[in-house]
Amino acid sequence: MTEPKPIEAFPAQHVHDEGANGATIRWVISEADGSDNYALRVIELEPHGNTPHHSHWFEHQNYVVEGEGTVTIGDTVYPVKPGDVIFVPGGVPHQYRSTGATPLKFLCGIPQPWIKEARLARSGDWEPSRTLARRF
Repeated sequence: MTEPKPIEAFPAQHVHDEGANGATIRWVISEADGSDNYALRVIELEPHGNTPHHSHWFEHQNYVVEGEGTVTIGDTVYPVKPGDVIFVPGGVPHQYRSTGATPLKFLCGIPQPWIKEARLARSGDWEPSRTLARRF
């Protein structure tokens, strides 16, 4: 993708992970667009919705676009609002919750190699890459 597109051009997919409630995700930049290193997603939580409480080896870079909520990083809960920037380190349990009367929407950047390796792991053809092996 090299030309701008409206957010509506990307389908909102329901998050079905255990513990998710009222959460959708839009993959707005990925390897399908020629991005080799990072993917950018838009996460939207309905009022009182939440992401699963989870952790993984890779970090997140988040930017709150609209709505109000909280992010739990480790054992600490932080309020979040539009304009807030959040860094979630790899390996740390985290969860977003919408606390307002309107949806909480935020951008979420993640490393592209994780996506490739996760897809391979699901297919059964996975062998750890040098990048992943260095992370453990």
